[in-house]
Amino acid sequence: MSDRIRYAFRPSTVVLTVTAWCLAALFLFPYVEMVITAGRPADQLRDRGYLPTHFDWSSFTKVWSDTTLGQNLQVTLEVAAGSTLLVLLVALPAAYYTARVRFRGRKAYLLLVLVTQMFQPTALQVGLYREFYSLGLLDTVTVLVVANAAFNLAFAIWILSAYIGSIPVELEEAAMIDGSSRIGALLRVTLPLALPGLVTAVIFTFISAWNEFIMGLTLTDSPDRQPLTVGIDNMIGAYSVQWNYVFAASLVAIVPVVILFAVIERHVVSGLTAGSVK
Repeated sequence: MSDRIRYAFRPSTVVLTVTAWCLAALFLFPYVEMVITAGRPADQLRDRGYLPTHFDWSSFTKVWSDTTLGQNLQVTLEVAAGSTLLVLLVALPAAYYTARVRFRGRKAYLLLVLVTQMFQPTALQVGLYREFYSLGLLDTVTVLVVANAAFNLAFAIWILSAYIGSIPVELEEAAMIDGSSRIGALLRVTLPLALPGLVTAVIFTFISAWNEFIMGLTLTDSPDRQPLTVGIDNMIGAYSVQWNYVFAASLVAIVPVVILFAVIERHVVSGLTAGSVK
């Protein structure tokens, strides 16, 4: 028992613990500031004091009635969910084939996938705008779903290919010997084992689509058809800024992602380490 106590209170342990708490407080401080500003009365937004004389939480209710936050939130949910589903439908077969079949040009294909991940959406906005204008898809949810899925597809293929490649192929062969088809072996054997990789691809695609701003700003015009990030930016006017609304809407925007990431965080960590040990 005494050895445990001496180990718990070693100077290095204390220093690491204090440092960790300080870093946590440093990262949490902006969110605390957001909560304080969201609850600050409108007539005290420019006061120099850190805390207001009293808190007014009506910003969280008025932001729904005075802005298009509700429509923006719905658009963001549709875009994030649609992009994630589309990425999985395309990336899963591509990753499975790449991991299981040693075809000619496999390395060149993986290199091409990696190169597409290097493209920035900002640099391609002119071409994307012209392309979607020709297709008549501008100012729709569809254009945001397709664009976000395209820019997240490469990462999903890479992470799923690495994870499926770490699963022994003998498991699928044993299932096929017992009478299962290749698709049946994929659905009943490989996919359950590849769940951490799937969750990693889902969470990163969902968060990327949820936080996307440039494509939403460029490819949509109607305030009620724009994603949440653009809707929050619209609250910043040329001559005045409703900071209480901005921070209240920002808190609404981050809560779903924080909850989602906290629920499946352990799967994300195991999925990111896929293929690191052979």
